[in-house]
Amino acid sequence: MRPLFLQVAAVTRINIKSIPQRFWLSLSTVMAIALVVIVLLSFLAMANGFQQTLTSSGSDDIAIILRGGSQAEINSTVSRDQVRLLEEGPGVARGRDGKPLVSAELYLVVDGVKRSTQTKANLPLRGIGTEGAEVRKGIKIVEGRMFNAGANEIVVGKALLREFQGLEMGQVVAFATSRWTVVGVFEANGSVFESEIWADLPVVQSLFNRNNIFQTVRVRLDNPAALARLQRFVDEDPRLKLDVKSEAAYFAEQASQTSDLIQKLGWPLAITMALGALAGALNTMYSSVAARAVEIATLRAIGFGGFPAFIGTLVEALILAAVGGAIGTIATYLVFDGFSASTLGASFTQVVFSFSLRPALFGQAVLLALAVGLGGGLLPAIRAARMPIVAGLSQH
Repeated sequence: MRPLFLQVAAVTRINIKSIPQRFWLSLSTVMAIALVVIVLLSFLAMANGFQQTLTSSGSDDIAIILRGGSQAEINSTVSRDQVRLLEEGPGVARGRDGKPLVSAELYLVVDGVKRSTQTKANLPLRGIGTEGAEVRKGIKIVEGRMFNAGANEIVVGKALLREFQGLEMGQVVAFATSRWTVVGVFEANGSVFESEIWADLPVVQSLFNRNNIFQTVRVRLDNPAALARLQRFVDEDPRLKLDVKSEAAYFAEQASQTSDLIQKLGWPLAITMALGALAGALNTMYSSVAARAVEIATLRAIGFGGFPAFIGTLVEALILAAVGGAIGTIATYLVFDGFSASTLGASFTQVVFSFSLRPALFGQAVLLALAVGLGGGLLPAIRAARMPIVAGLSQH
C-alpha cells in the first residue's frame, strides 16, 4: 500500500487534471469569486484612499480650534474676541513679521457640478486671511496667482479642478448672489485642502453676511508639545469655550467616520455576493465528485483511503478559489488603484481622493476567496471520502 502522502498527491493530481472536463462550470465559479474580490477590494480601496487623503492633511504642530462640542468646521462658530485671546496664547508660533501665526477662517458650502455625472454637489468655500496659507504646509500656487485682498477672486484646489467643471483659470462662477473670478490653482501635497476653494476672508464674510464670525481657527505651534499648554490656556479661560486638538487628530477622526461607513457598506455586499459564489462552488464540486465517481471507487478498491479523496477534492476547490482571487485582485489593481473620485466628508462637502490599494487589503480579499473555496469544497469532499465502492463502480 502506498504511503498516505503519495495517495493524497496522486488523487490531487487526478482532480486537477480533470478540471478542463468541467471547464465552463469551473470558469463560472472562478469568475463569481473574482467578482466578489473586485467588489470587496473596490470598497476597501475607496475607504483606504479617503483615509490617506485626510490623515495626510493633518500636522501635529498645527492646532485646530472649534466651538466646544462641534464635530466639524461647518457646525462651529468662533467670535473675533476669542480669536484675539487665542493670538496671545502660549506656544503660538510667530511669523517673520512677529505676528502670531493664527488663521481665523470661514467654511461655507457652495454648489459645483461633477464632470463625470453632470450633477450638482456641495463644494467647500473657505475664507482665509493672509496667514491662511502660511499656517499650512506644502501650499503652492501651480497656475495663476493667489487672490487679491478685497477682490471677488478665488483660487481652486488642484484635486477639485480635476473632478468638477467650471472652475478653470479665468472662469467666472456664481456663489450665492455674487460672481467670482478664478485666478489661481494650488496644490497641497495631495491633502484634503486640494478639495477646497479659497477666497479672501473679509470678502466672504461680507457677501455671505457672516461679519465678525468665524468657524474655525488654525494655530501654528512652536512645536507639538505646545499643544498641551494651549489646551490648558483655553480650558482655564471661561471666555474660551472651545475645543483644541491637533490638526492630525482632527483629520484622523474625520477620516475614521467616513472610511468606517464605506467599509460597513462594502463587507456586507461582498459577503452577500460570496454566498452566491459559494452556491456556485458547491455545484461545481458536487459535479466534479459525480464525474469522478468511478475513479474514486476504483482507487478505493485498490487500497486508497477516503482521506486522499477528501483532500484532493478540497484542493481542487481551493485552486479554483485562488485563481478567482488572483484574477479579482489583478483586475481591481489595474482598474481602481489611483482612480480619482469624490465623496461627502463630515462637513457634507465633497472630498476628492484617489483609490489606494495596499498589500493588507489584497490579503483580506484573498482570504475571503479562499473561504468561499473552502466552504464550497468541504461538503463535496466529505461526500467523495464516504462514497461506497459499489455505488461508485455501479455508475460505470
